[in-house]
Amino acid sequence: MSNAPAAIVVGAGIAGLTTALAMAQHGLPVRIYERAPELTEVGAGLQLSPNATRLLARLDVLDALGEHAVRPQAVALMQARSLSLLASMPLGDVGEARWNAPYLVTHRADLQSALLERARSEALIEVVTGAFVEKSELSKDGGARLHIRRNETIEDICTPLLIAADGVWSHSRRLIRSSVRSRFTGYIAWRTTLPMTAAKTALGDALAADRVTAFLDPAFHLVAYPISNGRAINLVAILPGEVPLDAWAQDADDAPLKKVLTRANPSLGRLAGAEGARWTVWPVHAVTPADAWTSPQGLALVGDAAHAVPPFAAQGAAMAIEDAVVLARLLARTPGAPAPALAAYEAARKPRVVRVARRGAFNRFTWHARGPVAFARNLVLRRRSEEALMADFDWLYGFDADAPQNL
Repeated sequence: MSNAPAAIVVGAGIAGLTTALAMAQHGLPVRIYERAPELTEVGAGLQLSPNATRLLARLDVLDALGEHAVRPQAVALMQARSLSLLASMPLGDVGEARWNAPYLVTHRADLQSALLERARSEALIEVVTGAFVEKSELSKDGGARLHIRRNETIEDICTPLLIAADGVWSHSRRLIRSSVRSRFTGYIAWRTTLPMTAAKTALGDALAADRVTAFLDPAFHLVAYPISNGRAINLVAILPGEVPLDAWAQDADDAPLKKVLTRANPSLGRLAGAEGARWTVWPVHAVTPADAWTSPQGLALVGDAAHAVPPFAAQGAAMAIEDAVVLARLLARTPGAPAPALAAYEAARKPRVVRVARRGAFNRFTWHARGPVAFARNLVLRRRSEEALMADFDWLYGFDADAPQNL
């Protein structure tokens, strides 16, 4: 990188890499510091709805996903106990024509690899791994100062703008918020991937290889969708629970999960215990989007660092990607003077994320409903037309974060 960076980004996950790419697209040089010595993303699958894929396409990232991404033809809601269909909403060509971008499902590592490959090909982006930000502070005169440890060396770095993309347990959040800890929601996400053949053996026709399927039950919901060009299926079961540590992912005894799924339907229990299933538990944490995201001195939080939302709307990655594009566009309007751009970024993004979080809370309530509420939900879903179901998502999937009216 020949130019001094206009910003330092902390964290080389989806939020950090997308932010760097979006800034470079506007001619703004960026340096990324990542704590891990190698970028080997943990995790399983993720859903990339059209509001995210339209932005990734403009950043020349979408094609790099190549055959790793799958383009599902529908999303289906099913009763877990009876395995009966409640509603199905078209995706595929129909969804792409409506929302002007594809709906994709992929492995998180594949998206991060595509972002990293693109970032390393960009002259305005420098990626520094094995760099731990031990301390950061905002200057009264503007900008930030970072103390960075690499191996046994500590380096002091000053930057006019610090962009914190360090996730749900962000260390940088403390610079602008009095309450910095994420909140455990009381839910656990159980994740695994299985060969498609093993999953189909357990569930048969209840599991289609070309769609996103959500099985609903008062005690849990289970989402299944294809990844790795359809050779594997990603499973995420979300249910109330506790975990012993504040770790992002842990192996765990899957007996409680199998018991809950078997109680709903024996086929789901067989799916949970299928050969090759190695379940990992992820505590579902949230970060309220209502608190500050920025400081006029030169700090912006993006992605989960600003507003980690529970996964009930499948919008975590999409919101980080939208953040990145909006922040970069606004910074490019006032180069060298980030304060007005930071205020505009927070004002533009906060209402959108709050609305997405509310939709997620609504999904959690209805998907885990029981008794008369579940009966009413099922009745409504079975009577809704495909057109009506798609219209419900126009505000979410049809949204273009880079459009002038949304900045």
